[in-house]
Amino acid sequence: MSIVGEVKTWNPSLPYEILSLDFAARLSFSSDSVAAVSGDFGGMVTGDPAAVLYPASAGDVVELIEFSYNSSCPFAVAARGHGHSARGQATAMEGVVVDMRSLKRNGGGIRVSWSEALGFYADVGGYQLWVDVLRASLEYGLAPVSWTDYLYLTVGGTLSNAGISGQTFRYGPQIANVLEMDVITGKGEFITCSKHINSELFFAVLGGLGQFGVITRARIVLQKAPTRVKWVRMLYDDFTKFTRDQEHLISIDDGLDYVEGSLVMNQSPANNWRSSFFSPSHQPQIASLISNHGIIYSLEVVKYYDDETATTIDEELQELFKGLSFIPGFVFEKDVSFFDFLNRVRSGEVKLRQKGMWDVPHPWLNLFVPKSRILDFNVGVFVDIILRQNKTSGPILVYPTNKSRWDDRMSAVIPEEETFYCVGLLHSSGVNEWGELDSQNEEILKYCDEAGIKIKQYLPHYKTEEDWEKHFGKKWKTFQQRKALFDPKLILSPGQRIFS
Repeated sequence: MSIVGEVKTWNPSLPYEILSLDFAARLSFSSDSVAAVSGDFGGMVTGDPAAVLYPASAGDVVELIEFSYNSSCPFAVAARGHGHSARGQATAMEGVVVDMRSLKRNGGGIRVSWSEALGFYADVGGYQLWVDVLRASLEYGLAPVSWTDYLYLTVGGTLSNAGISGQTFRYGPQIANVLEMDVITGKGEFITCSKHINSELFFAVLGGLGQFGVITRARIVLQKAPTRVKWVRMLYDDFTKFTRDQEHLISIDDGLDYVEGSLVMNQSPANNWRSSFFSPSHQPQIASLISNHGIIYSLEVVKYYDDETATTIDEELQELFKGLSFIPGFVFEKDVSFFDFLNRVRSGEVKLRQKGMWDVPHPWLNLFVPKSRILDFNVGVFVDIILRQNKTSGPILVYPTNKSRWDDRMSAVIPEEETFYCVGLLHSSGVNEWGELDSQNEEILKYCDEAGIKIKQYLPHYKTEEDWEKHFGKKWKTFQQRKALFDPKLILSPGQRIFS
């Protein structure tokens, strides 16, 4: 047996007997391995594990968690996919981080199937990237229906949160498009679950922030994939008209397939790493609008089509756009492949990586804001904090979705109102400069609290159990009960800092 990385001084947080287990040869104690998983995309929080496991199979993960559970002093275990969390959620201080990507390297595939009861679906490893799920399903002319803006995230990672984007209003979040999962609980039990079998675990894990189990397989709903999309952006100088039009568009049955809005200002330009949509010839016009108004608003919409609908797509769009209140003359259109639209963020990532500007701190704040208070939020946050302070560096998203597309039995938390807005403040900063932006985030949260705006954090981050209880609201008791049922020794995902 050879252990990956020399163990110079044994960490007493791990029982020495771990070296006798079947997976011991795949444990690494090296400083390089530990450093690689001690941080995340957020770049603000670090937590060194005692070791890193590179599993060859789900059985390795079962054995690890079961060993911790049966130990006299259980140690923390955190599953790590692409490491895209922002606040250390995938860390395991003094415990073991499981590098889930190792399962992919050991031959885990993506299987597309059909059944009369379920229709088309894909069985995918929780460690698979969504971009690979897209590529594999497109080979059959199929695709999942719900996405995130960025595809280089793992299936298990997004399903542990919700998985949202401009398609959510129509198709629901990604967690609403899962048929079945294989999950390893905090007791080391390997359980297959669905809405009908072991349903308590199924609903707990979806949106459960990694607290109840490690997702090793998910069965994802597929539909016939379009081949191309009409991708349109319209500019507004009035927030009321901008939100009213978004709400109208998401109310149309069988209308658009994607609706997202964003703010455009000097510190959050129209072209950014999320999308370089506007050509250089558009920039002077847009700059003039920003100069006159301070903030303008970009409404981004997409309608899918294929060969069968190619002759009618333009007419359909014109009908959908009737009565909208965008600034005349400020409508911009692209026609791109379905894959290129969904993978639109990738090119921005590549450019930033080339400049050394991708792996920087990202003090993001993601919120769900009730529709009834979005105008107050605009004045109090977008205008009076973000525009006035002029600190922001990065895209700012604001788009509506519908509560009816979410399943309240799942752990994910959303506002009570039928329509609510997804707001994303996607900041980037210098290595030692994120504190100022994080202070602005705290100011925004304080404003919402004092103004009585009943927001919910998406990708939540809190420091006290009292704040977590407030976040989960009526779901808190159920969340606690599920934790006691599936992870009673508090082994899983301690980086969320929900349970002390």
